[in-house]
Amino acid sequence: MYQYDEIDQRIVDERVAQFRDQTERFLAGGLSEDEFRPLRLMNGLYVQRHSPMLRVAIPYGMLAARQLRKLAEIARRFDRGYGHFTTRQNMQFNWVRLEQVPDILAELATVQMHAIQTSGNCVRNTTTDAFAGLAADEAVDPRPWCEIIRQWSTLHPEFAFLPRKFKIAVSGSAEDRAATLVHDIGLTAYRSPAGEVGFQVAIGGGLGRTPIVGDVIKPFLPARHLLTYLDAVLRIYNRFGRRDNKYKARIKILVKAMTPEGFAAKVEDEWLHLKDGPSTLTDAHVRHYADFFTAPAYGAADAGELAARRAEDRAFDRWVERNTRAQRQAGYRSVILSLKKTGVPPGDITAEQMEAVADWSERFAFGEVRVAHEQNLILPDVPERDLYAVWQLARAQGFATPNIGLLTDIICCPGGDFCALANAKSIPVAEAIQRRFEDLDYLYDLGHIQLNMSGCMNACGHHHIGNIGILGVDKNGEEWYQILLGGSQGNQAAIGKVIGPSFARAVIPDVIEQILQVFIERRLPDESFLDAVRRLGIDPFKEQVYAQHH
Repeated sequence: MYQYDEIDQRIVDERVAQFRDQTERFLAGGLSEDEFRPLRLMNGLYVQRHSPMLRVAIPYGMLAARQLRKLAEIARRFDRGYGHFTTRQNMQFNWVRLEQVPDILAELATVQMHAIQTSGNCVRNTTTDAFAGLAADEAVDPRPWCEIIRQWSTLHPEFAFLPRKFKIAVSGSAEDRAATLVHDIGLTAYRSPAGEVGFQVAIGGGLGRTPIVGDVIKPFLPARHLLTYLDAVLRIYNRFGRRDNKYKARIKILVKAMTPEGFAAKVEDEWLHLKDGPSTLTDAHVRHYADFFTAPAYGAADAGELAARRAEDRAFDRWVERNTRAQRQAGYRSVILSLKKTGVPPGDITAEQMEAVADWSERFAFGEVRVAHEQNLILPDVPERDLYAVWQLARAQGFATPNIGLLTDIICCPGGDFCALANAKSIPVAEAIQRRFEDLDYLYDLGHIQLNMSGCMNACGHHHIGNIGILGVDKNGEEWYQILLGGSQGNQAAIGKVIGPSFARAVIPDVIEQILQVFIERRLPDESFLDAVRRLGIDPFKEQVYAQHH
């Protein structure tokens, strides 16, 4: 895990002091709302429906135990005793007081954390695979490259006021678990046949009002050129991106207008002035950052006890099957703590729970916790002999629901309960679906289904790439919901298709049940829900649903 040096700490401390002065001037009337808005946004502070919301950066989803404890302390002292993990691996506090935000930022700085660039028209938090460094299919560990990008992008003076927000994701495995193809830039690290590390570069993906799957514009970028090439991409976007209409300001709109080939040509022309320049990475640079992500001191493998426990306890066996992942390190597994217990908003966690997870991470996982973009937490490097103890502790805190990858493992934005932009509520709909489908045997029979939900077109819940997507819409001041089918993330990323007119909130669980009934009746042996939708198309599902509701 990256550790701040003296320069890093000074930058963050000075940023806190700067924002404290700006906040005090605003509260005293020395800055107008229009003057203060870009200043607060660059420090992660939004004005929500009921209260200011502070978004804290969790770089590439990695937390040390001391940092998670600090988040718990902040939740208890400055909020209502809980926080919310987002699809960008960050944490949001929904009930902060504006005058206390500088104090929160000062507390974060004591554990090498901040809220810089978690909002605003700048390069946001770089995300990656939550199983980086652990997965058996990994070719290149993406974490050092994420840190290099973070260093490059933080307070970059040239890219502080882009046409719109900008998101980068990095993957280093055969399976894309970072959703790279729906980011402004998606980077896939791999090794050439000669053994050289480089990146496939995809540009112009994104969700929101105009969902688009990105296009690969450079199949192999040698790793040493990463930053100069990113500079070239951002310069073209900064120069030609639209600023007259925020709905058409994302890079995906520019790439579509120019065509991917035309955009790539512009980047190559710009890169001619930058390639092999001062920002070219050396082996020493890369080693410096890679050294922060060395493997812990693994002990000897011991799986005998695990097999016996699984054989004698069906509930434990089911949890191991769904909520743990094998690692390439023999005798160790990654534990996924489900933040999707029925009745709890997806991604929410209390201060007490944060402290418990911090304790477990020190006891079982070398003091580390990961945030997955599915809004769950991961304890990496747990010895298999300790899994039974972890399971018992997780059950006591409500984190052991064995639903990872199943229908009730819902990705969900805060929606109209909190967000001023939302057209409709998300959290009550998620809970209604979870309550309808609590039968684990039924969920296991259905197999893998990703259900994603957003309260508005901004798509913070990634509804476009859910196998089932739900979008809240406003119809004459009332909350209604569109249903999409066939979306997916990963290597075969696809945008879901709207099946037809929207539905009232009360019938959404019924609609989902009817969609699932079509799947059950018409699936082939061992066929997944997504494969069935792709084979059948949306018409059979559409006919079943609207025969009942329209």
